Amino acid sequence: MTPHVVAGNCRFVPPSEIVPVPLHRSRLWWRGFNQSALVGRELSRSLGFPTDPFALRRVRRTPPLMGMTALQRRKTVAGAFRVRDKAAIVGRTVVLVDDVLTTGSTAEACARALKRAGAARVELVSWARVVRPSQLMR
Repeated sequence: MTPHVVAGNCRFVPPSEIVPVPLHRSRLWWRGFNQSALVGRELSRSLGFPTDPFALRRVRRTPPLMGMTALQRRKTVAGAFRVRDKAAIVGRTVVLVDDVLTTGSTAEACARALKRAGAARVELVSWARVVRPSQLMR
């Protein structure tokens, strides 16, 4: 993933911090791991930026978004994320790591929370992107 991030000329300028999209604690307990945090940790190692897997909290348990429309997804995740320590975010470029980007609703809700907490910039890195079959032929 690192070569793609570097080749994409992403503007990860100091001070930058890698922050994974959090799972709700009940889902984390059930699953046993947060795939975004695992990707973020490895990206942190290869890029040399610090990572904080606890910078964002999912304060409200949300149902799985699979099968929801974009509007339903936006409504479901609205207000579901909070920044744990605003002072640690203020003025920083945050590299948000999401495992799968479908409509962008989760990433948008996280970015909104980070910007409200004072992040100077939020960049998104995603492991996979879901596209409709009709988009593949373009």
